[in-house]
Amino acid sequence: MSDLLTDPKRRRWMRVRMVVLALCVGAGALLVSARAWELTIQHGPALRAMAESQQLRDIRLAPKRGTIYDRHGAELAVSVDVESVFANPRLMRAEGVDTESAATRLANLLGVDRARIAARLRSDRYFVWIERQVTPTEAAAVRALGIEGVQMTDEARRFYPNRELASHLLGFANIDGVGIEGLELALEDRLRGSVQPVPAVRDRRGRVVFSDQLLDDRAAQGDDVFLTIDKTIQHITERELALGVRTAEAAAGSVVVMDPRTGEILAMANYPTFNPNEPGRAEVAHRRNRAVTDRFEPGSTVKPFTLAAAFAANVVHPEEAIDCEEDGQLEIGEDTIGDGGHRFGIMTPAQILARSSNIGTAKIGMRLGRRGLFRSFRRFGFGEPTGVELPGETGGILRHHTRWYDLDLATISFGQGMSTTTLQLATAMSTIANGGRLMHPHILRRTVDSRGATTSETLPRVRRQVIPRRTARLIADMLTAVTGQGGTGPEAAIDGYLVAGKTGTAQKADYRRGGYQEDVYIASFVGFVPAQDPALVIAVVIDEPVVDHYGGTVAGPIFRRIGEASLRHLGVPADTGGEALAELERRHRQRERERRRAARGEGAAEPETLTAVEIAVVPEREPRDGEVMVPDLTGLTARGSLGALRRIGLDFQLEGSGLVVAQSPQPGAVVDRGSEVRVILERPELRPEADVPVTPTPDGTLAQVTP
Repeated sequence: MSDLLTDPKRRRWMRVRMVVLALCVGAGALLVSARAWELTIQHGPALRAMAESQQLRDIRLAPKRGTIYDRHGAELAVSVDVESVFANPRLMRAEGVDTESAATRLANLLGVDRARIAARLRSDRYFVWIERQVTPTEAAAVRALGIEGVQMTDEARRFYPNRELASHLLGFANIDGVGIEGLELALEDRLRGSVQPVPAVRDRRGRVVFSDQLLDDRAAQGDDVFLTIDKTIQHITERELALGVRTAEAAAGSVVVMDPRTGEILAMANYPTFNPNEPGRAEVAHRRNRAVTDRFEPGSTVKPFTLAAAFAANVVHPEEAIDCEEDGQLEIGEDTIGDGGHRFGIMTPAQILARSSNIGTAKIGMRLGRRGLFRSFRRFGFGEPTGVELPGETGGILRHHTRWYDLDLATISFGQGMSTTTLQLATAMSTIANGGRLMHPHILRRTVDSRGATTSETLPRVRRQVIPRRTARLIADMLTAVTGQGGTGPEAAIDGYLVAGKTGTAQKADYRRGGYQEDVYIASFVGFVPAQDPALVIAVVIDEPVVDHYGGTVAGPIFRRIGEASLRHLGVPADTGGEALAELERRHRQRERERRRAARGEGAAEPETLTAVEIAVVPEREPRDGEVMVPDLTGLTARGSLGALRRIGLDFQLEGSGLVVAQSPQPGAVVDRGSEVRVILERPELRPEADVPVTPTPDGTLAQVTP
């Protein structure tokens, strides 16, 4: 060792060896660094892409859609996790799997086309679907086969737990979680969430492995949606509509139930119906939301709107006597309008409405004129879509008044020559129920994100004040006579509640060939209850009833049954309306006092507008031999009332002059023939009505929408 350190030659050689070694190490390090730079910097992106292509696979899975709830939080449409079967054809070939045999076994087990499965397994891909959204039993059976390269993954499937309930409203989503019809389509952007590719990792054998964390982070859930629909009322409505359609042997039917104070749709039903869990098994026509897509001529259900427009324009007085033609026919040019064989003679507007006189309504409509009636109907919303959050809504047909002839003016005033939808009809009637305010109908209440924060909310919105509040109340009172005895809709009356409504019986228009279909009708009833403080507006439309075709007898009972059950569900207190007759007597006494005061010069006696409650004919019982029922004389002249009483053998006592405003006994009372009827007459005086101001907030809503 000492010689090595002292020998100069050896020491020099040692230094050379160390330098060479250092140079070699340095050169090696330099080469490694250069290669590392080349791999990571120069070729890094390409190599990473190559590795990802070999190890990662982007699978597009449908994100979990938001849940749809009713107004109380009951689930109407949910997304549930189900298993789907997929395969890795490359791995199957690498493992020596007989793909033809595998295709046969899978096809037999899942009940799918073998050729389709075999073609997919022969592909050169890492991922192919075998069958999506299988049942738990099928998933377990696939696992039991133990085929290498065939795996399962979870997907979100749309499920409708109530089956047919609200199916036309909800619509349905396809297997990829995309809305196809109904609210699923209309609210697609809110319900679907963000659709992004989900990366899946391949293991060393090429099998796909998903990361739950990646699924949670990348496939964001859609917003939950709360509707205005009340699940219980929806069930009631669908049940009674189905019963009514089957009883009448009709082709179809639709019903809309609304809260007139807010414009909220509480139920919307159609029949026939379908199961949105299996939409492919239903006929296309059965999936149509007829309440918003099908237009029909409304017939007599528009008569209240004609009268409302006339009262608002002061072209007719509520107590005016209108000649509805003794022979029951009204000639307009070369055409004739009739009252279905009835000969009503002279009647007041309230009686015209209660007995549904075409002639009387036509005469009132002609006073408004073409422009006046057209503008009034448009203000009620006819001839334009309501703007509800549902796809496929039609606006109906209301031709511009410049295209009307004289006959058009007359017929449109009682609902022929125009068309509407069930929703439009319900919305227009809500205007009368809501003090003349036309509300925007809506079915979407609010949306909530996955964190529970409200992302949007629909507030009640007034579109416009269509008629004065006083006019609306007058029409509402008149409509109560329709459901009384002597009206056209007594079968729509609800025990314990005063009902305001209107029947409609119209021939079905032939939109292809023009004109009307022979002996084919649309029967309808639209009304609200309780009449004095409306909580519900219900519109019932029955298409092509066979057993009977009158609105009062076909649609009226459906209205009654829906109203009865819904009012109980809502806890609306009964309002028998039994105080109406007592109130009438009080008003008679008040008028007598005012008349005496006026005679003494202490003040003018102003005639008071009668409500239709006072003129409704409600019989106590059926008359026996020697008995008669007291007729309704309200609005008749002295001569007309005397003639009516004499024809049935009743005596009379007249007080005052002008038109009949009160009588005793009341209309409908059963008395002995020869009894005396006290008849009170007053002179009508026209008085202009002031509009009710409406001051909306900047966003178009009202802080308080209840009249």
